Amino acid sequence: MRFEKWQALGNDYAIVERRELPFELSAERVRALCAPHMGIGSDGLLVLDETEERGFVAELTIYNPDGSEAELSGNGVREAVMYLRRRGWTDSDSFSIRTAAGEVRPRITGATTCTVDMGRARLRSERDFPSGGEDGQGELTAGGREFGFQFVQIGNPQCSIEVGDELDGLELQRYGPEIEHGELFPNRTNVSFWRRDGDAEISVRIFERGVGETMSSGTGASGAAVAAARRGAGPRVTVHLDGGDLKVEVGEDLQVNLTGWAVPVYSGTLSDELLEDLREAQ
Repeated sequence: MRFEKWQALGNDYAIVERRELPFELSAERVRALCAPHMGIGSDGLLVLDETEERGFVAELTIYNPDGSEAELSGNGVREAVMYLRRRGWTDSDSFSIRTAAGEVRPRITGATTCTVDMGRARLRSERDFPSGGEDGQGELTAGGREFGFQFVQIGNPQCSIEVGDELDGLELQRYGPEIEHGELFPNRTNVSFWRRDGDAEISVRIFERGVGETMSSGTGASGAAVAAARRGAGPRVTVHLDGGDLKVEVGEDLQVNLTGWAVPVYSGTLSDELLEDLREAQ
């Protein structure tokens, strides 16, 4: 089983083509593959399928390291996009791929960079934030304190919380799990804590659903940028994350474009011993 390890701002994924898989994927097998010491070690798994659907280069399935399926990942999509180009699935700079969140339209802008049309963000979701109002704003309690938040649906659910100068010293592990699993969000939520640094830049720390604290998240950065735009930031925002910077453009209609880089780390094949363990897993 051949795979490649990629990373985007420190957010790393293992990429495998479906035709390379010698078995069906289960949550247990995904967890074993993503395990840091006994598996590949990654923030998730990207599985690419060939498709005959007109206008689409591939279908992308995204798995979190806990085995659950994610609707969308901004960093993961960029890694998949650059992989598809490098592996010869397409020679076009602009194309479409299918995800659980729908069609994603990337545009390759350099040897390691691309811009992804993330679609229109929404501020309410009957599925992911059923008690929310039209503006997506709310309050919650976690770790013994209250937070005001902005809900944003950008392919997956985002709870964006402005914390100002507290950002650098904030204990994400104290607040993140309780918010992720809070009753307001029946399908769990990603959480982004952010600080406004100016009209065109914000700093963000990420607690990702099914992962925990991560160095970066494309959808998390997008959700925070939408929240900042709703609070008066400009339409083009540089988002500073622990792993580097992303650029997010938020239109008046909440159309979001995400620009950043993604690079390969290594390629490899799984050992016979690990494959046997995976075959025995349920």
